[in-house]
Amino acid sequence: MPMDTHRGILVIACGALAREIAALRRMNHWTALDVRCLPAELHNRPERIAPAVRDEIRAQRDRYRTIFVAYGECGTAGQLDAVLEAEGVERIPGAHCYQFLAGAQVFEELCEAEPGTFYLTDFLLRHFDRLVIRGLGLDRHPELTQDYFRHYRKLVYLAQARVPSAVERAKQIADRMGFAFEHRFTGYGQLGERLSALVAS
Repeated sequence: MPMDTHRGILVIACGALAREIAALRRMNHWTALDVRCLPAELHNRPERIAPAVRDEIRAQRDRYRTIFVAYGECGTAGQLDAVLEAEGVERIPGAHCYQFLAGAQVFEELCEAEPGTFYLTDFLLRHFDRLVIRGLGLDRHPELTQDYFRHYRKLVYLAQARVPSAVERAKQIADRMGFAFEHRFTGYGQLGERLSALVAS
């Protein structure tokens, strides 16, 4: 009989979740789970997410028993789900990481309480200056802050790890932007739950 060369599980993930998935792997000793992260910067061009995920699925399909995608819908206008349906691959449910980290019900409640909310995850907090301040050119044109954020009233920090200095940093950002501040510890939310179920299956 031919040798089975398939490995275990591959998670194709957004680069914004790399550290969180690595932490889950370490904590749970998931030796049968491999991760391939696509660049987080794809979120700046969401039309490129679905083709990039499709290419990675096709490049890795013959090597793994199971492939799973750790992306929300992420502004792809249905393109990602169309690719996954065609390839027979599942993804974590939810529109974006804010929703599946906080949980659908909690995120809905947050949106209803204040539609003008800016959300931070641990990833976005770590890279705030690069992705938001320099990414939007606010370091060169701070006067554009009001134009970009005129409809925002609140910042909610959805924290995956309990780090007091990170909470203080998030509060400083809220103060800098003139937003009310709220901290919610989410842990890994549905990301952790779904990967646990995947490994156990």
